[in-house]
Amino acid sequence: MKAFFKGFVFAFNGIKLLIATERNARFHLFVAFLLIPMMIYFPLSQGEVTTTILCISLVLAAEAFNSALERLANRITSEHDNLIGQAKDLAAAAVLILSIGSAIIGLIIYLPHIIQLFSS
Repeated sequence: MKAFFKGFVFAFNGIKLLIATERNARFHLFVAFLLIPMMIYFPLSQGEVTTTILCISLVLAAEAFNSALERLANRITSEHDNLIGQAKDLAAAAVLILSIGSAIIGLIIYLPHIIQLFSS
């Protein structure tokens, strides 16, 4: 049981490290904190709230995976390696794809509410 809880300590250390060292993760977290009042204010369905939370979680998790891969790759070699460069680019692409998809989903969910707010 002690080892189980120790795993949470390591995970929370990773979250602290992600926020402290990764500018893009801080940006995504900032956007997430902007969405929280919107989730409370607008009359969203349970599915819309769930989708918003899932998008936020996926983007932040992708940032963590990308950062972990970059650190491992940098540990392997500090010299330019074409395959390592490709792996880093692919990991960054995963974050970008999730970010763009999440932004589109956010527009689909929130834009009608924002338009209605300003047209009333």
